[in-house]
Amino acid sequence: MRFAPGDPVANMLGETYFDQEIYEQRRHELGLDQPVLLQYVHWLSRVVRGELGRSLIRKRPVLDLIIERLPQTLMLAGLAMVFALSVAIPVGIVTAVYHSTWIDNLGGVLALLGLSMPAFWRGLILMLIFSWYLRIFPSGGSISEKGAIAIILPSLSLGIYLAAIVMRMTRSSLLDVLRQEYIMTARAKGLAEVKVLYKHALKNAMIPVVTVVGLQMGYLIGTGAILTETVFSWPGLGRLIVQAINERDIPLIQGAILFVAVIFVLIHLLVDLLYVYLDPRIEYK
Repeated sequence: MRFAPGDPVANMLGETYFDQEIYEQRRHELGLDQPVLLQYVHWLSRVVRGELGRSLIRKRPVLDLIIERLPQTLMLAGLAMVFALSVAIPVGIVTAVYHSTWIDNLGGVLALLGLSMPAFWRGLILMLIFSWYLRIFPSGGSISEKGAIAIILPSLSLGIYLAAIVMRMTRSSLLDVLRQEYIMTARAKGLAEVKVLYKHALKNAMIPVVTVVGLQMGYLIGTGAILTETVFSWPGLGRLIVQAINERDIPLIQGAILFVAVIFVLIHLLVDLLYVYLDPRIEYK
């Protein structure tokens, strides 16, 4: 961002500024006249002290702006996750049980569509169908403006991609587990297929799925939220990052991206802890 076109001080002063002395003074006050590496070191030193700085445009602490927008993004990502898991895991199980049939082929086609369609394109198609033609859901806005119904389309758009990934991983992982010797032994003992599937196979098959869900949760809060919130004008953290980039608000960009990265790391830590529950053979020392 430091080397991209644009000038944050010019954005602060507005297009009508004309006093070069004021311009240079503001650059000096913000430390923008220093070498980029030195600016980065100063920023890191403030982060260590728990200071993310102040927004150049909004004149407010960066942390306050992030905390203000974060609940909206978490709400969107959480609903997208609920939708994705409630659809993808059952469909993945069914396609694994009926693999190499038309049901499996249909599931593969739907997953391919969900994976290959860009996030902004999914949003526009959903908006065209449900907002323009059917007029069921609003095309954008926040819950405070349009009511709870406003979150349905953005969460659906965000959840489709995750559902496709989780469905394919559930199918692949479950097929691998169903071919294991202990599953064949359970079947040879006369256990019902439903009991074999849900008691012996599914829990072990969920380990790779949990890994994928953890990775994609970071995507939902980061890249996915940025694109989806921009398309649907959802007032979350992703849209705040886009606005900060357009305004060249460097402290806000750095603080928001750092915050997303920390959340991503914490999610991975939680996923690692879940492994112990899913597979007792895994131990942490």
